[in-house]
Amino acid sequence: MRYLPLTQADRAQMLGVIGVSSVDDLFADVPAAARKAELFDLPRHAGEMEVERHLNSLAAKNRPAGAGPFFCGAGAYKHHIPSTVDHIIQRSEFLTSYTPYQPEIAQGTLQVLFEFQTQVAALTGLEVANASMYDGSTACAEAVLMAKRVTRKNRAVVSGGLHPHYAAVTQTIAHAEGMDIARLDVAIDAEAAVVDAITPDTACVVVQTPNVFGVVTDVTKIAEAAHAAGALLIVVTTEAVSYGLLKSPGEMGADIAVAEGQSIGVPLGFGGPYVGLFACREKFVRQMPGRLCGETVDAEGRRGFVLTLSTREQHIRREKATSNICTNSGLCALAFSIHMTLLGERGLRDLAAVNHAKARQLRDALAAVPGVEVLSPRFFNEFAIRVPGGAASCVEALLADGIVAGVPFSRLDPKAGLDDVLLVAATETTTAEDIAAFAKALQGRTL
Repeated sequence: MRYLPLTQADRAQMLGVIGVSSVDDLFADVPAAARKAELFDLPRHAGEMEVERHLNSLAAKNRPAGAGPFFCGAGAYKHHIPSTVDHIIQRSEFLTSYTPYQPEIAQGTLQVLFEFQTQVAALTGLEVANASMYDGSTACAEAVLMAKRVTRKNRAVVSGGLHPHYAAVTQTIAHAEGMDIARLDVAIDAEAAVVDAITPDTACVVVQTPNVFGVVTDVTKIAEAAHAAGALLIVVTTEAVSYGLLKSPGEMGADIAVAEGQSIGVPLGFGGPYVGLFACREKFVRQMPGRLCGETVDAEGRRGFVLTLSTREQHIRREKATSNICTNSGLCALAFSIHMTLLGERGLRDLAAVNHAKARQLRDALAAVPGVEVLSPRFFNEFAIRVPGGAASCVEALLADGIVAGVPFSRLDPKAGLDDVLLVAATETTTAEDIAAFAKALQGRTL
């Protein structure tokens, strides 16, 4: 098997139809210097086994998260995914039309999305949820645009505790819509400064809890201040397991809740694909982006599922569309829903409690290391520490001991001036031996 299955005769026939004599003629407008083959160190072709060996050798250079002590979080978390999830996700009931325009042949997909929406609504404490978004960051940006449509105001107040990547995505998308994004200064306990930034022209207030530094905040008073000014409160969560232990966004007065659902059913990968969660109050449902699946009955009275709302530019006039996302994250939403079903309410609460307990053990161990300062006053399964000598150099040094020590905050926001701040996370996969190894290696570096 080759990369290119076409024969020379196939190519000659295609080139003849186009009216050129060679493939190189197709690139006549590209400067000759840029077309030199020696610029690319690639073979012309290779057999399947050779390609597999080569790719495996490249993959072997990576260090999997499960290869040793691992404390990275910052929006993507290492959790145990039962093997049952992978088994169920491949069942034929779910291998129906990926984009369910024809409900009569896509009942498996539609039912999964309906169940997914029900779970997300329950987790967030809000009345309605959509069939998922691309990921947490784009869901956050879409929430801000939705708030503009609902309030007809143009200003968004963004907490300094929002994940910098979420803030950057929101800034980019909202800027294209002419919105004014007031991003507050980055701070460990940033939510305290939000209320004073709310003005009468504010469309929405965006807060994150637990925030990017892991700090947990009851945002009820922020919700009250936002509503008093005629603004909506958007609550962002990057660690979905925290829903099992903390107050839901709906309980705290949120109008819109968005989250990254990767922690439940979706492996880390190398940055994706992930699954964005999006829920809101029912009165705003017609301004909600994405698609929404509903339950109905067919002509014979049997239970069935359909797309109830799908106000995308593919379905209605472009200027009236509430979203321009192409589809939902169907496969990841399925994995999320399966894992959530396996856990159940009690299982999620137990899992969240274990995560918090592990993080407390990690906090205690690291706080005992000379020179290390724990910065997050209250947290779920992640917190920030200050390490002497810089966080990035600390992470590099501990890699030599086989320990992935966390995420330097400077990687997320190089301009924040927090080069000595390290974000560390512990989940149910973290062992007492992992914690001891981390503390010992860190102490050896600080002494």
